Amino acid sequence: PNYLALFSGSTHGVTSDSCPQKFSTANLGSELIASKRTFTGFSEGLPETGSEVCTSGEYARKHVPWTDFSDLASSVNRPFTAFPTDFNELPTLSWVIPDLVHDMHSGTIQEADSWLQTHLAPYLAWARDNNSLLIITWDENNDAPGNQIPTIFVGPMVRPGKYSQDITHYNVLRTIEAMYGLGLLGSSASATPITDVWQ
Repeated sequence: PNYLALFSGSTHGVTSDSCPQKFSTANLGSELIASKRTFTGFSEGLPETGSEVCTSGEYARKHVPWTDFSDLASSVNRPFTAFPTDFNELPTLSWVIPDLVHDMHSGTIQEADSWLQTHLAPYLAWARDNNSLLIITWDENNDAPGNQIPTIFVGPMVRPGKYSQDITHYNVLRTIEAMYGLGLLGSSASATPITDVWQ
């Protein structure tokens, strides 16, 4: 449900990790494409482009929300092995989903941190010189009271610091929609964009 909220502004009544799901509503990917921009999701362990399998090794479709929307072509669902090394080839907006070992679900914090450094540090170095933004967020916490998770924005336009604004996945979605002048999806319409982190 957390991934659906961040991608489409709604959990669509989903309260579990059941798979598969199918929806026909607008979403971040379809809004970008309708505005003549591009979107691709890259998932570690996805067996092949367009695969709709629920699990494969450590890959879990429950973390890949674009597969649940009928208005997106299967070609936007790509294995992480297809993530370009020439970052000029990236779409307007990309999502990267590590597998269950590297997202701190089944593996350790160190394994996830090492994966992030190995696979996204080159992009981050490029982003600094190309006005690009990396957003890192978690889907959920460890079920502790308060359900607080970190969300990290990194890029040349970000003012480094720790901010006290309480945000949800809907605020993050609303911020992305504002960046590209997209329509407001579901509960993002009543969320405020994140404005205090920019240079």
